[in-house]
Amino acid sequence: MKRTCQVGVMIIVAVATVSVFCVAGGQVRENEPAGPRLPGARRIIDASCYASIQAAIDALPDDGGVVRLPPGTFEITKALKVTKADVLIEGAGTATHIKNVNTEGESALVLQHPSGRDSRKAELWRIRLANFRITGNEKSGHGIEARRINEIFIDGVTVSYHGGDGVRLYYCYEDPRICDSLMTYNKKAGLNVIGCHDVVVAANQFEENDDAVRFIDGFNLCMTGNNLDDHLGDGVVIENTYGSVVSGNMIEECKGTAIVLDRDCYGIALSANVIAHNSSGGIDLRDAHGCAVSANTFTISGRDALSIGPNSGRITVTGNNFSNSYIGDGKVKRAGSDLTAAGMVLNGTSDITVVGNLFSSVRPKAITIKSKPSTRVLFADNVLADVASDHEKFDASLVKDNLEAAR
Repeated sequence: MKRTCQVGVMIIVAVATVSVFCVAGGQVRENEPAGPRLPGARRIIDASCYASIQAAIDALPDDGGVVRLPPGTFEITKALKVTKADVLIEGAGTATHIKNVNTEGESALVLQHPSGRDSRKAELWRIRLANFRITGNEKSGHGIEARRINEIFIDGVTVSYHGGDGVRLYYCYEDPRICDSLMTYNKKAGLNVIGCHDVVVAANQFEENDDAVRFIDGFNLCMTGNNLDDHLGDGVVIENTYGSVVSGNMIEECKGTAIVLDRDCYGIALSANVIAHNSSGGIDLRDAHGCAVSANTFTISGRDALSIGPNSGRITVTGNNFSNSYIGDGKVKRAGSDLTAAGMVLNGTSDITVVGNLFSSVRPKAITIKSKPSTRVLFADNVLADVASDHEKFDASLVKDNLEAAR
């Protein structure tokens, strides 16, 4: 009889304990002290106390709040939608896995004003996504799709295997930040930024997407300290953009080109990047003016380590190293790949400064002049070692004070 009573007491205690963790529809505080509450404080929503993640998100008050996602794998068949401002959705690291099993092109997570309108009057502010993993499949849509969200902040998020873009920012006009995240194996871009400005993309890793990063119709991109590897398309594609910097990135083994500037780009600095072993080229300035290419290392580029085309001009190229895998003492590290180390190509451009660069053992030439002549080129104070070059063939140009070692 005593044993039976003890069991009954234990059951009552267990129920009481559960009630502490899931009270009033998921408004949860473990060991919450009795007494007055902090004025203005809103309770944190624990998604584990709801029937679905969407139900937990819908429980947010109109003035925003926090949704905590527990560890676990959570399959979804339609997009999760966040339609309120001042929201934090936070998981328990990659142990929180949202898995989109939809095969009809739906995105996994959509952030958008509740009206769904596409205008400046239908914007939300300050949504942060942090510390979870979100995956899709080749027939799903984008991973994270944010439409007109100002001051969006994504950090510590893994976004993989989606049929669309990993992260797509559409006119998230004011101050987006994408930091310390991983975007891999998405069928389209790892990160696709459309119509945004004052954007920070820092300390992320991108691997085996189509393009790694696309930045279109925006301005003031600050992209620094990222690692881009093994992409099926290009590394960084920037179009119709000005006043931006791409610096301190590692861009390796893209099947396309490491960095492309196109469609009226101007005032952009490409600096201190390592651009290695990309099959179709290093930096391609297709339509760019007033840009600086400085202090980059172009090593064993497949072809055209730096290309400046007829729609580009007024470019400064200084302090770069164009090289193969030479490691001293007459030795190369990758003998089988050395013939792919490429130099610089000029095609019908003008007003170019090429000063203080090193070209060593690149093929076919340090400087290649393609079908259209280039004019008003300053080619000075460069070092050319074990290379052929066309730099003496510029029209109306100044070539002086270069050091040339015999091949």
